[in-house]
Amino acid sequence: MKAAGKVALVTGAGRRLGKAIALALARQGAHVAAHYYKSESEARQTVEEIRALGVQACAVQADQAREGEVGRAAAEAAAALGPIDILVNSAAIFERGPFLEAEAESWDRHMNVNLRGPYLFARAVAPEMRRRGAGKIVNLADVAAERPWPAYLAYSVSKAGVVALTRALARALAPQVQVNAVAPGIILPPESWDDSEVKAALERVPMKRPGAAEEIASTVLFLIEGPDYITGAVIAVDGGRGEL
Repeated sequence: MKAAGKVALVTGAGRRLGKAIALALARQGAHVAAHYYKSESEARQTVEEIRALGVQACAVQADQAREGEVGRAAAEAAAALGPIDILVNSAAIFERGPFLEAEAESWDRHMNVNLRGPYLFARAVAPEMRRRGAGKIVNLADVAAERPWPAYLAYSVSKAGVVALTRALARALAPQVQVNAVAPGIILPPESWDDSEVKAALERVPMKRPGAAEEIASTVLFLIEGPDYITGAVIAVDGGRGEL
């Protein structure tokens, strides 16, 4: 599949990795629906930047833990731009929560946003992809899925779920739809981290630097525009810290 002329829905497209991915798709000629939950102004800024690249774009809002809102957002995107050819599940939360300190509500938030959200968005777009005979879904996982961080337990488990979801959907939606995942390492350090936390984390990375958002975006593009024979794969982009 070539992105040019295709319609992509990118979740969490107002900020950070989601925005980088949305813009990368637009540069390849894709029309992009930028999903957001609360970051409306940021998503609309993304839309403006996409349109400046000469392609179509729209912003769609949804709490991705709610099936009805996800279905509405997907329908709005298709009505504005056309049937969805590409889904990139990027939206996620990342909250500190050691096992014996975090409240159960933190677990629920991570599972609802990080795992239920990609599941619901896939359900919303996959039937039409299969009917039309082609589609690409790329999920954003994390190296923490296989190398869990005890201080971010719920986050790590939710991303392990994303890996399992990716592999299950690859089987469930074959052969028409390919489903893969990208597992970033330290790309954009969490805004809550101070310099000492970033330095300590980078000491464990052979490349000795954080990755760039554009490196994640280019990997997503490879899974969209590269060989259709790749499905169920999880590609780690982590500076050599450890493959999934």
